[in-house]
Amino acid sequence: MQERGGPQFEQIDAFVAVVEHGGISAAARALDRDPSVISRRLDALEARLGVRLLSRTTRRITLTEAGGTYLTRVRTVLSELAAAESEAAEGASVARGLLRLSLPATYARRWIAPRLPEFVAAYPEVQLELRHTDRFVDLVAEGYDAAVRIGELSDSGLVVRRFAPVETILCASPDYVARKGAPVKPADLESHECLRFPMEGFRQGWKLRSGAEHVTQRVSGSIVSDEGEGLFAACIAGAGILPASDWEIGQELADGRLVRVLPQWRFDVESAVQVVLPPGRLIPAKTRAFVEWLARDFVPTPPWHRCGPTGQRLS
Repeated sequence: MQERGGPQFEQIDAFVAVVEHGGISAAARALDRDPSVISRRLDALEARLGVRLLSRTTRRITLTEAGGTYLTRVRTVLSELAAAESEAAEGASVARGLLRLSLPATYARRWIAPRLPEFVAAYPEVQLELRHTDRFVDLVAEGYDAAVRIGELSDSGLVVRRFAPVETILCASPDYVARKGAPVKPADLESHECLRFPMEGFRQGWKLRSGAEHVTQRVSGSIVSDEGEGLFAACIAGAGILPASDWEIGQELADGRLVRVLPQWRFDVESAVQVVLPPGRLIPAKTRAFVEWLARDFVPTPPWHRCGPTGQRLS
């Protein structure tokens, strides 16, 4: 028989053990304790409750009326506690329950949402609650089980699993390249329409690298927008050259709606697709199932590197 932690539980366990095993000595053997310890716990329980639970003589121990009522109630409570502990332990090994996820909106639409039927079929006892935002949410304060994040992470104490690096590359539509020509070196960007985001590193000077070479190239253009999907649509329509993450344009490069320009160059920034989890050593089975399911899509390469010519994703 295993005792539960805390003085009150120890006293209750001693009481139940004495009743079930018919005496203090037998209860002490069951709980692997000295009989004097069991006796002290019984005394402490009765003193705390202010009522006698057991009538003790040299020959036998019997329940008082109050003791019989108390035994019935605590057995119910202990049974519920055992069931709760069993359910919690099973939750650590069986994927079930509500899984709350924070996902970057555009990435989730492109690379997670199309596969969700596969996850639901594999884990039918998991219910998904998906919140799409590019804000870095507070997992603990806002009650999320996990978040997919793209970008650089600060040292936050969260558990991080990195799936794949992300590169920001330059692209344009075939129509734009046919009309304006393709730049052959970063300095050529000065004579091109460059689609820009209104934040440092994208608006004017683009920091590019090629191998060990690094340049900051001044750019300009008619369109500046803080809405990535809008700039993406404008780029496909032929408005200019756009810096975009490789996961954003993998499909469009594969089907020919976009082409890379300055293919030897990319933005000089570190980024990655990663999953972050709340701090702690124990990860629920439902969360582990999602992380492992997502990880399989990055083996041997990320999915945006496996886009077929007609849009199908290749295994």
